[in-house]
Amino acid sequence: MAVEVKLPRLGQGMESGTIVRWLKAEGEAVAKGDPLYELDTDKVTQEVEAEAAGVLLRIVVADGEVDVGETVAVIGAQDEDVSEILAGAQGGNGGAPAVSPEPGAAPRAVEEASGSEPDGVVEPAEQEIAPPSRRPGERVKASPLARRIARERGIDLTSVPGTGPEGRVIAEDVETAASRPPSAAVAAAPTPPFPPGLEVEVVELTSTRRTIARRLTEAWQAPVFQLSVTADSSRLVEMREQLVELLNEGDVKPTVNDVLIRLVAAALMRHRPVNAHFVDGRVLRFPSANVGIAVAAPTGLVVPVIRNAERKSVLEIAGDRADLVTRARAGKLQLVDLENGSFTVSNLGMYGIEQFIAVLNPPQVAILAVGSIEERAIVAAGELAIAPTMTMTLTCDHRAIDGSEGAEFLRTVKALVENPALAL
Repeated sequence: MAVEVKLPRLGQGMESGTIVRWLKAEGEAVAKGDPLYELDTDKVTQEVEAEAAGVLLRIVVADGEVDVGETVAVIGAQDEDVSEILAGAQGGNGGAPAVSPEPGAAPRAVEEASGSEPDGVVEPAEQEIAPPSRRPGERVKASPLARRIARERGIDLTSVPGTGPEGRVIAEDVETAASRPPSAAVAAAPTPPFPPGLEVEVVELTSTRRTIARRLTEAWQAPVFQLSVTADSSRLVEMREQLVELLNEGDVKPTVNDVLIRLVAAALMRHRPVNAHFVDGRVLRFPSANVGIAVAAPTGLVVPVIRNAERKSVLEIAGDRADLVTRARAGKLQLVDLENGSFTVSNLGMYGIEQFIAVLNPPQVAILAVGSIEERAIVAAGELAIAPTMTMTLTCDHRAIDGSEGAEFLRTVKALVENPALAL
């Protein structure tokens, strides 16, 4: 019996996703657990596996934004009649046409097959953008993600032209409306700020990069303050070297950052106001240290999470970190890898950066920026000495954390860096 493939809810709060491409073609055999298609959410692009075995009889949505629970394909027996399922699926998907690629061919966009303009195409500058035609009191058709972005940006959806099926407003429509000047007509193309004939590369933002831009813009609106300390890292470096000497064959070699994450997790358990989210005017404090690590991935910065870091050894943290970084750089992270981080550590020391200020990772209320370990002059027991030191800067959301709370946390982190045994 044929089975409808519906867009899954891959994480808490997920309302919609964008199908990037299909990994199976119509008419191709599918086993349960096979990668079926790539789905782009507002956090990560990941492969979605088939939940049933059979033949991919029909691809209902070739690509584009889809709400959670909508039918995107049908799997069943060879030559099985699925016309009734397809009719119901098209009705449930808001009347969107069932567009699918030829077997063995790459899927085409829904807009291309239907003859309408694809998302992102800009009409000539002299053409005016007409407001959407809607009857008074008529509910605006919009995807959940579009509604959320509109609510965050304070945009009236009734004034946003929709480019989705049947004029449905999608996330990109709201992003476009937010960046457009308050004018009924599209402004004429500006004069390029470079000499004529000079070739420039135009890079379109990926979904991940657009999400980064939106979230960091939100973070920039938060009232923040920064606190910095410089710590003697001699014992931190010694601990890492001792751990390396005790490695068994096949163990992941721990980094200085792995040791630091364990120390930060211990500090978070002693200062719970820092281990929190700020959501809808409330502070949500976490019982465990779910420490995010900033990783530069091909599609942009991502922050996978090492969960319950306060309960793990440095070697366990090193193994988790190696797995997350490898999958991040290969584009294989799952949505669950990025969720529910309670604090973030951003380390640019490997690039030789001595000190920097990190931008908040909302809804988290604090982030620690870590610089490189450098040999510097210090005063120890009244004597001038040379020691490896590290500068750390804590960025705090003042809506959730007072200066004294941030200072106490950072003082604890400094004490643990200078004497890691205190974290045990």
